[in-house]
Amino acid sequence: MRVADRHTPLPLTVWAVSQTHPRFQRLHRYTPESLAHPARMLPALARHIITTFTAPGDLVVDPMCGIGTTLVEAAHLGRNALGIEYEPRWAGIGRANAVLAHTQGATGTIQLITGDSRRLPGLAPEAARGQAALILTSPPYGKATHGTVDADRIHGVRKRDYTYSAGRPGNLAAADLAELLTGFTDILTGAAALLRPGGIVAIAVRPYRQDGEFIDLPGAILHSAQQVGLVRAGRAAALLAGLRGPRLVPRTTFFALHNARTAHAAGTPLHVTAHEDVLLLTPTE
Repeated sequence: MRVADRHTPLPLTVWAVSQTHPRFQRLHRYTPESLAHPARMLPALARHIITTFTAPGDLVVDPMCGIGTTLVEAAHLGRNALGIEYEPRWAGIGRANAVLAHTQGATGTIQLITGDSRRLPGLAPEAARGQAALILTSPPYGKATHGTVDADRIHGVRKRDYTYSAGRPGNLAAADLAELLTGFTDILTGAAALLRPGGIVAIAVRPYRQDGEFIDLPGAILHSAQQVGLVRAGRAAALLAGLRGPRLVPRTTFFALHNARTAHAAGTPLHVTAHEDVLLLTPTE
């Protein structure tokens, strides 16, 4: 699916990017330390978006790159990648993943900058301005969707790696919804200045529940994007479940499933989210 005419919205599309379990998508391609990140983009989703909207040699930018999933997948596809990461811990792991990618034969370049992407475009190299074919990122959201669960008969159920670094003021991962939207809007404004003509901004984001309230984060981000001159070019649903013929294979987190079951027991017909929205945006002329 490519954007043939920026004035013609793309049709809604469903992408099957969870045919393989996430841990196998990352196996041997990312360092073991990468698993500590609370919210990692699916490698298959990053590959699908990069393949669809860019060509070899193009520049792909992720202004909130975490452990570098977008950058690694872009490099393996022969694209050049630029990432910004606020937390030094994840930036260090992202650089280790970049080294691993190149030892495995990735041909694209990777540059990862530790910094606050709200300071874009000035934070990026001058040569990157107006050159990006694709801005691909995902905002932090909802603790219920974050982390890893360990369970055994002795210790029971334990959740780990579900928070970001403490003690770093201004971290959007710890912000309330209003602050998150304000900061993410600033990021979109700066990142859009890196786009080349005809470039695409792709945002992978899902709704979540907070204290029982449904938070339509995709809708809120789409509204914020429109305020800074980014218009919808399309929208897709990236399945978080596998497809086996007519059946869905759940890949939900333990706590998301637990919350749904608890709600059903209390008489509330709550369903587990089985997809991630992908917002496809382009600047107005």
